[in-house]
Amino acid sequence: MTLKSYNFVELNRKHHMKQVKDFTIVETQRYNDMYSRLRLRPADSAGLPENILPGQFVQVAVETPGVFLRRPISVNDVDYRSNTIDLLVRKAGKGTEALMNMAEGETVNVLLPLGNGFTTDMTCFKGRILLVGGGVGVAPLLYLGKVLRDAGHSPEFLLGARSERDLLQVEEFEKVGRVHLSTEDGSAGEKGLVTGNSAFSGELGMIYCCGPSPMMKAVAAIAREKGVACEVSLENMMACGLGACLCCVENTVKGNVCVCTEGPVFNIEMLNW
Repeated sequence: MTLKSYNFVELNRKHHMKQVKDFTIVETQRYNDMYSRLRLRPADSAGLPENILPGQFVQVAVETPGVFLRRPISVNDVDYRSNTIDLLVRKAGKGTEALMNMAEGETVNVLLPLGNGFTTDMTCFKGRILLVGGGVGVAPLLYLGKVLRDAGHSPEFLLGARSERDLLQVEEFEKVGRVHLSTEDGSAGEKGLVTGNSAFSGELGMIYCCGPSPMMKAVAAIAREKGVACEVSLENMMACGLGACLCCVENTVKGNVCVCTEGPVFNIEMLNW
């Protein structure tokens, strides 16, 4: 491994713009046994950190026995008018299960914003903009879609899941742009994987993607075949969020890099896929 080893003093200096803040849970929404949305507002009188970018993530401290590390969670949505940030949480273990079970009024400590986000300057691209998400990978695409819409674009969403029950936030996406659906059992939208969806037909100018690695690699292959620019948000395991633990290393054309600091968003041309 060619990565430089940083100590936490260096990391804190390098990432001095990050904030550690207490947030109050002002609203919760349970989608099913596996997914919940938490809406957070700063517990103090200060506002949210400025310029939170679509594709960035946060690290949430979980106060439950046996859980020592913060949990990385994508930014699902940001509303500066209401001073709130949304997190879409998937139950993956004791830590995330504890987060899902927290109630309105409780407080969580959050390190944010972390990582690099999606490209939102679309002046150099022509054609449709397609945002592809699978499972909890849809999380960062809602905020991204809103930012693109507010910039005058018409984003389209392609959401995939095993069945209709597993599709997340469809109504929220429909408020932002046209939505295409794919389910493996055919219970909603087109039957099959997202890569077979008709949304890929026609001229495309840009593809964004987040979800399981096999899905993202398949979407990247489609983008390369069509000659379309594509950015993906990797979901490597991230423990510290600051590039110290080296849990999230990804091999790229520039060598080994930490996804938490150099990503999680990458242009596919940077990846050895």
